[in-house]
Amino acid sequence: MTPVAATHDLPPALLLLPFGLQLLAIALMPFLAPLWWERHYPKVSMLLGGMTVLYYLTAPGRGSRLLGPLHEYMSFIVIMAALFIVAGGIHIRVSGEATPFRNVIFLLIGSVLASVLGTTGASMLLIRPWIRMNKYRITGFHTAFFIFLIANVGGVLTPVGDPPLFLGFLKGVPFWWTLEHLWKPWMLEVGLLLGIFYLIDRKNFLRPPVPIREEMSAKESWAFEGLGNLAGLGAILAAVFFPSPWRETLMVLAALLSWHFTPRIIHERNNFTFEPIREVAWLFLGIFGTMVPALDYLEHYAPELAESLGMGSFHFYYLTGILSSFLDNAPTYLAFLSVELGLKGGTLTNPEDVLRIATHDPHHLVAISMGAVFFGAMTYIGNGPNFMVKSVVSQFGAHPPSFFGYIFRYALPILLPALALAGWVFLR
Repeated sequence: MTPVAATHDLPPALLLLPFGLQLLAIALMPFLAPLWWERHYPKVSMLLGGMTVLYYLTAPGRGSRLLGPLHEYMSFIVIMAALFIVAGGIHIRVSGEATPFRNVIFLLIGSVLASVLGTTGASMLLIRPWIRMNKYRITGFHTAFFIFLIANVGGVLTPVGDPPLFLGFLKGVPFWWTLEHLWKPWMLEVGLLLGIFYLIDRKNFLRPPVPIREEMSAKESWAFEGLGNLAGLGAILAAVFFPSPWRETLMVLAALLSWHFTPRIIHERNNFTFEPIREVAWLFLGIFGTMVPALDYLEHYAPELAESLGMGSFHFYYLTGILSSFLDNAPTYLAFLSVELGLKGGTLTNPEDVLRIATHDPHHLVAISMGAVFFGAMTYIGNGPNFMVKSVVSQFGAHPPSFFGYIFRYALPILLPALALAGWVFLR
């Protein structure tokens, strides 16, 4: 993360506009002009991202500011693509319709796997069987709760679970710190969201006549194909701990081997195409490009904001969370961790300072970690796997919620109160 020293070093405020336009385009164009958007969204991302990139390339001494976001984007898209390809080689066949109780058990297992495989790995492995389980009655809330639990909240227990926590680990936070300090918020959020899901899903399940429900409640059977790709998933997770470019090289190798050795019939049964990863690659290219000025302003004004507010855990939780909903949650996490260290006389470049904060004064770091991971579920762009899940659901013709539909029908009325409760219970 490149610090911004003074106000005159900031880019023009007008450069914040492409980021806002990019978000509006992702939110509105699939609804206003779906066919046009499907054909031209790569051009829109290139145009808007190019505006900010052109500024940094032509402004004296600013070109190096793009190196960090470029490296982050490349790492992001490599791990997303590798997990997408390898998980796409595992076919989980489900016979029988899922009952609300079976759905809850599935989401609970997925929430645990999110901290083991990472939110992206767990999401790509489980989204297809989730759709198949609920194929006769899948609605928007099935997509929303999958994103809430498996693509975000579930990954808070280990640094492998979500990119912000892994960056914290690299900066000096002990590996088991997240499990030690965040298991209670994990249990509250997962338990609360599963309870809400059960009530909604039971209402959905009871709509068909009794004979149909009895048929739907027949015993499920599961079959697995392509389990050799589990080794590929393991290799990708192990590669996370390697330095770049070895990390990306090993991930690409795992993806190529999976694609070569997985029988084509498995990809066909998974309805596997590259369109979801293509969509994510283009849209997030625009997001990573346009958000650089926004991150510059965040890095510059966050310390001033912290000093003026006398920021406590609540402030860190909500500010990290709100910004993580629309910006990349990894640099947002680092920005507020840097602020916290500055307030305590430390720096982000000194692992001993990070370790001291994590072990002896962990309250603000708990708030930052919860905000970055939990609030990543507030929008489709809050965390990488969110949009990937939406794309796969669309590919299956299951009609996920729109960008604003997701926010106003599910995130704000359901998720936000649950997150507010977690903040009140653990960060008072």
